[in-house]
Amino acid sequence: MPDRKLNDASVDSELARLVVDQKLATSPEIQPCLEMHARLSAEGRPKPLGDVLVEAGVLTGGQLTRLRKALDETHGAQQIPGYRIESKLGSGAMAHVFKARQLSLDREVAIKILPRQLSENAEYVERFYKEGKAAAKLNHPNIVQAIDVGKAGDYHYFVMEYVEGHTLHDELELHKRFSEAEALRIVIQIARALEHAHKQGLIHRDVKPKNIMMTKDGRVKLADMGLARAATDEKAAQAEAGRAFGTPYYISPEQIRGEVDIDFRADIYSLGATLYHLVTGRVPFDGPTPAAVMHKHLKEPLVPPDHINTSLSAGIGEVVEVMMAKDRDERYASTSDLLLDLEAIQAGEPPLQARRQIDAKVLKGLATEAEPPEPQETVSPKLERNALAAIVILVAALAVSIVVNILFLVLLARQ
Repeated sequence: MPDRKLNDASVDSELARLVVDQKLATSPEIQPCLEMHARLSAEGRPKPLGDVLVEAGVLTGGQLTRLRKALDETHGAQQIPGYRIESKLGSGAMAHVFKARQLSLDREVAIKILPRQLSENAEYVERFYKEGKAAAKLNHPNIVQAIDVGKAGDYHYFVMEYVEGHTLHDELELHKRFSEAEALRIVIQIARALEHAHKQGLIHRDVKPKNIMMTKDGRVKLADMGLARAATDEKAAQAEAGRAFGTPYYISPEQIRGEVDIDFRADIYSLGATLYHLVTGRVPFDGPTPAAVMHKHLKEPLVPPDHINTSLSAGIGEVVEVMMAKDRDERYASTSDLLLDLEAIQAGEPPLQARRQIDAKVLKGLATEAEPPEPQETVSPKLERNALAAIVILVAALAVSIVVNILFLVLLARQ
């Protein structure tokens, strides 16, 4: 961050607050530095507060660099008109997220800011706006609602519904394994969200625990439409051909192969992998590298979840098997069919749609594995002639034997 920004009184105040909030120092420890900073300014020898804190040994140079970066992000968020930034919620490779208040409606919102270094990359900027526009097409209680998208100064922003809670990933990080009933309650809500998105012609392409929000009142919401794409967007599909978009632990085989015609069945696979993780406490396939994990998605048979967690019903194992079929033609024919089975298991009934798919797969396998007719042996002409001669000799010998026997019987009769 430029020093001129650090000389601003409001920025200095924010820096002091961050130092205390992040427990890098206490208020009494930074008070002498604040007094020194004020005295230098009064004497006409202004010095950035951060430098004063480093010289006093309150902060290290590395800590100051990180704080300056955080302040720069916050400064960008504060430039968005109509919103007041309240706190930072988190950061990722693609965006920084802040909690803010929308002043016109006096409500809490979340604002995603594209980092400055990515703002110069046309591909990232385009994807950022696509996320906002995709989310804006969806209106469902189990999907985080989009509010606004735009640019303020040098910063691109996306305003969305603020969800107070945590992600499903947060709970799994604590090595939690969900009961079948709780897992079904969560996955059914996300399946409903996907059903709505699929009917609008959108594929999420990154269904995973990190993109599933859990509210304090027990609702579940699908978030992050960053990889969402219209199923009919052939231009985008061709541009992405051969590239694997998704998260290795939950990605579908066709996404790994970079196929052009990705459809709703990719989301069903990823949701199946998420359900697997919930009920077993581990991902379906693991490995030392992302490439190793993706190779297993392509080639390695799935260990049924009810073989790992024996308390699960057979029905949930059947549903996951169909959801995660490597051949997408063997998965559910629609998200609505998937919902029918999930709700059936929840009601203690068998998953009829899955059983139809499994039966069809078994019949297909039997047809493929049926033994072909015995091939006819090819006999050389010489062998054929020898065999024919042997048959003629045998027939002649039998004929002579019959004639001799008849003559013998006639002689006996005359006696």
